[in-house]
Amino acid sequence: MLAIKKPNGRYRAATANEVFEFAAQLRAELFNQRRTPLTAPADVGPFLRDQIAHLSHEMFVVLFLDTRHRLIHYEELFRGTINGATVYPREVVKRALHHNASAVIIGHNHPSGVSEPSEADRSITLKLAKALSVVEIRLLDHVVVGGESHRSRCHP
Repeated sequence: MLAIKKPNGRYRAATANEVFEFAAQLRAELFNQRRTPLTAPADVGPFLRDQIAHLSHEMFVVLFLDTRHRLIHYEELFRGTINGATVYPREVVKRALHHNASAVIIGHNHPSGVSEPSEADRSITLKLAKALSVVEIRLLDHVVVGGESHRSRCHP
């Protein structure tokens, strides 16, 4: 049982939501400490599900990677509404340059629970790949999370 310390110094049992939140934080810490290359969707999908699948709004995230595809930084860049998020390629490129990334993996959630990429998802993937390629940064993958599933490679 997980216990939460109250301000008066006593402890109380954690709620189910607190346990799930703690588990997601722990997985994020372990994921961020990992120094092995991220080369397969199976490496990223479960992490992104923990981070954004439960949200009631769309969240667009970027994993910035070094030359060996090891994680440098994970960042939630754009928050949207229940059925969309506006993504600005310029801002993605700026953040990638800031982190000195040589590659990125992008992802976002579908609050509907459906992980099938939309035409808008495919379109923004192509725009981002082009924008990033100008500064020699590779877009390795775009992962769409819906409920307990995820789809990878949503560009044609």
